[in-house]
Parts: sequence; C-alpha cells; structure tokens
Amino acid sequence: MNKKIKLLLTIGSALFFIVAGFVYFNFFLDNTKFSKEEFYVEIPTGSNYEAVKKIVSPYIKNIKGFELMASLRSYDKNVKSGRFLFKKGMGNYGLVASLRRNIPVNLAFNNQERLENIAQRVGSQIEADSLQLITAFRDTVFLKKNGFTKENVISVLLPNSYEFYWNTSAEKFRDKMLEEYTKFWNKDRLSKAEVLGLTPTEVTTLASIVHKETVKADERPRVAGAYLNRLEQGMPLQADPTVIYSLKLRDNDFNQVIKRVLYGDLTISSPYNTYVNLGLPPGPIAQPDINAIDAVLNPEKHDYIYFCASVERFGYHEFASTYPQHQVNAKKYADWLNGTGTKR
Repeated sequence: MNKKIKLLLTIGSALFFIVAGFVYFNFFLDNTKFSKEEFYVEIPTGSNYEAVKKIVSPYIKNIKGFELMASLRSYDKNVKSGRFLFKKGMGNYGLVASLRRNIPVNLAFNNQERLENIAQRVGSQIEADSLQLITAFRDTVFLKKNGFTKENVISVLLPNSYEFYWNTSAEKFRDKMLEEYTKFWNKDRLSKAEVLGLTPTEVTTLASIVHKETVKADERPRVAGAYLNRLEQGMPLQADPTVIYSLKLRDNDFNQVIKRVLYGDLTISSPYNTYVNLGLPPGPIAQPDINAIDAVLNPEKHDYIYFCASVERFGYHEFASTYPQHQVNAKKYADWLNGTGTKR
C-alpha cells in the first residue's frame, strides 16, 4: 500500500510539474521579440483574427503559442479593433489580455490655422485619416443642421486636451467636438455674446484675430475692446493678421513666415482682408484659445481704436484713441523694424 501511495505521489508530482511547465511555457514565458520596452499595436476596424495575426506576428517569437492562448481565451472569435499596449517580456496570456484592452489616445491641438491642419494632426493619431475628417466636418447636412459654414466650422474645434479611442471614426470625432462646443457655450457665454451683438462663431472669429495679435493674455481684453470699438463705429478692423492669412491663402502656403505686412499687401483681394472689407471675415483665421475667446466676451472698456506693436515693451502694444497719436506709435515701430532689417 505504501509503495502504491508513493508511486501515485511520484506520478502526481510529475504530472503537476509537467502541467505547471506547460502552463508557464505557454502562458507566461516571454514570447516577445522587439527591443522597445513597450509600444502600441493598432488593429484597424473590421479586422478578423487572421488579420490580427499578420499584424502581431513580427513582434511574437512563437506564433503557435499565441494561437493556442487566443483559442483558449476565445479571442480568435472576439477580435477587437483599437490601440493596444505590448510590453517587452509579455507571455501569451499577457499578449492576449492586452489585445482586449483598448487604450485611449490623448489628443491635443491648438493654434492651427485651418481645418486641414487640424485634420492632419488628428488624423496622425487616430484611425480616421485627414481626408475623412475634413469630409465629416464639411458635410453639408452637418453644417446646415448646426448652423455652420465650411469657413467657420473650425470654431467647433476648441483647443484643449481630449481622450479618444484610436479607432474613433471621423463622424464620431466630429460629433464629440460638437458636444464639447455646446458645453463650452453655456448660458453665461451665450448671454455675453448676445450683449455684444455677436454669435458664438463671430466671437470665435474675432477671438482668432485677437489671439494672433497678441500672445499676452493680460492684454487680450484691451485688444478685443479696441476691435469692438471699431465694429461699433462702423470702421474696418484693419487687422494685420487677416492680411497675413489672406496672403497664405492666396499662395496656398501656410508654412511661410510673414513678420512684416507691407503697404502693398493691404489691398489684397480676399474676403479675409479686413482692410478692404468691413466687419468680420467669413470665419476664424486660426484656432483661438479659450483665453482669447473669453477676452472677447469680457473686453476692456475704453476709447482706444488704434494700436501697434510696442518697441519698449516687446510682446505688448501701444494704444491710441486718435489717428495722430497712432501715427506717432506706428512710426516708432516702423523705424524699429527698419533698424532690424526686417523686410518680410
């Protein structure tokens, strides 16, 4: 009896170690073959199990072991699309488990001048490409339903940080941005816009000009006040940033750097040129940040109409209530530009 018990114990121990070895080898032993500590694997929407194997096989030592685990955990019948984190040293259990956890992407975009630029930036971080994103935002049904035009729809894209799954479609991204836009334009902001006689998209358009005029947050309410004074008096905005935008649009080159607006530029024929057109341009000339939007909604009350860059407080502006005062300030700035040799 003792011999039989010892034999059974021996056989049992052997079987235990065999099973334990099998489990360890197939479940937990390192089955990765990449040098990075970690990286993301992207599984496109509509992918089946065979497509997944082709995507992950370059990073796996033993694909048969992976297939066994995928079968045991029914992953082969429940493939998920998205962005998944692989870590160096993962076993098959960890690899399959990772392919079930879709990791969000943290998206951030700001200061982009056109929808095309935003779409390119976003499209490099989610599954939807830039063309799909542009098409979604310029869809005529979407524009008409929500009161936008193709020129001002960029207003929907408020600069901020957002969390999206990699496999978000262009339409879902657009609809989420509209949701965030609606939340942003709460009763308080809508009320302030109404007092100014502006719609939210018009506020955003003016804010984009204010944003381009000054990077100084504490000066933006004063700049906004000056532009609003011009609008109230029926004067053209005469905003240099709109001329720069017009030049870039004409040349189809938004990478060029224009540091100086020349007199000849002021007459460029463009709906965005506020030297030759009264009122606001048809849409924002860039994505204004929230600070610039709130500066327009909470402008400084003053009688300034003119301003130009200061040569004594760089980054700030000198303001004037009359044109003769402005000419003095403008000459100082022109002389300074000439002294630095800035021609364009």
